[in-house]
Formats: sequence, structure tokens, C-alpha cells
Amino acid sequence: MSFTDPVPITEGLWLIPGDLNLSAFEDKLSAAWPNSLIGDPAALRTTTAFHRLITHAGRRVGADIALVDVGPNLGAINRAALLAADTVLMPLAADLFSLRGLRNLGPALRDWRRVWQKHVLPNVPPGIEAPRGTMTPLGYVVMQPKMRLDRPVKAYQRWLDRVPVVFANSVLNEPGESTGESFEIATLRNYQSLMPLAHDARKPMFDLRSADGALGSTQTLVQRCYQDFKELSEKLLERLNEVREDR
Repeated sequence: MSFTDPVPITEGLWLIPGDLNLSAFEDKLSAAWPNSLIGDPAALRTTTAFHRLITHAGRRVGADIALVDVGPNLGAINRAALLAADTVLMPLAADLFSLRGLRNLGPALRDWRRVWQKHVLPNVPPGIEAPRGTMTPLGYVVMQPKMRLDRPVKAYQRWLDRVPVVFANSVLNEPGESTGESFEIATLRNYQSLMPLAHDARKPMFDLRSADGALGSTQTLVQRCYQDFKELSEKLLERLNEVREDR
């Protein structure tokens, strides 16, 4: 797997774009996982490819934080990407599918962490740089649905009320009704027409201009979106600092 140089997006922000050809790497990662447990150098280099990519790119640009976006599945690509992560932030909706996703993701993260730290890291040969595989849960971000008359707010709230308990039980492995601490980082509203406009303009929703079609009330929504993501970033940085202090 060749390293890709980060692409500058704006001041202080770079991107390593994904590629559909990565799907061909899935089989190699799956086959390498069992052999990584016994310290096979070739398998370990395959399993840690994302870690090396992120580390290399971060050093090239002097990055402070790397954000890794993964899809909603527990495949070999996501396992390798998450093993390279110090922390994990979970976006979810207040619905049945997200709660089932949390119930699946929590045990998977704990199992990957245990196997990596107990069985893999002690067998990594000198000269192979391997991640710590901490994957500490930071919390979750709730994606608010678009409310309609036939989709009452009460139904949304009932699902939302279940999230903290499921997160505590499944992700944190802390049985009980409540941990006494909120792990909800933010709730992001539904931004209606901003997403298709942003796709067409190839820019973030909060950076849309009138030339991009963000006119009238849409521009007001853009400003609100900017403020929401600014607050999300600030809360996320606070949570990261808390995790670092606890280590």
C-alpha cells in the first residue's frame, strides 16, 4: 500500500482522500489478521498499513489531530483503521438501527483492543511500528432527523432516552441504568437542503455562499450550521483533553 501525500484543503487542514479500490484491500486485511496474532512480519505490515499512512501524513504536515472517517460496519478495513485510532467518536441517530449498532460495536471494540494489546503487541518484531490500539470511546454525536407531522417528536425522544444506557452497557461495559456522566458530545440538527448543495459545490455545508445556491433563509441555515459545527469542535477538543489527562 503506497503512501498518499495529504491534499491541502485550507489553512491548517489537509485531506487524504479515500478510494473505492480500497475494497480490494479488504481480503488482504482479513487474511493477515490471524497471522498477526503470531507475529508474522508480513501480516503485521499489512494490518498496520493504515497506522503507517496516518503517521506518515501527519508528520509531513505537522498535524495535531487526525480524523479518520469509517463506514458503519465491522469489516477488516474498519478494524485496521480503528486500531490506528487513539479515540473513537460515534455518530448515531435516535432509532433502532443505531442502538443495535452500538450493541455490536461496543463488544467488537473491546475484543479488538484485548486481542491487539494482549496477543499482538508483545509479538511485534523490532522495526515494525505498530499502534497501541487504545480506541478509547470519546462519546457520541446524535444526528437529529427531519421532523414531520407523521413522525412525532415523542417517538424520536423515546429512542434518544435509551441511548445513554445502551452506550454505557455496550460500549463502556458498565452495566446499570446510568454512569452518572453524559457522553453525548452534541446533537446536530437536520440541515434540510444544505447537504445536496454542499455535494454540488464540493465544499462543507457551513461554507456555502449565495453563488452556491444558498439564498435567503438557506443562508441563515448555513450560519446556524457553522455555529453548530464550531461548538461541536470545541466540545470535542475538551473531551480529547479530558481523555489525555486521564491517561
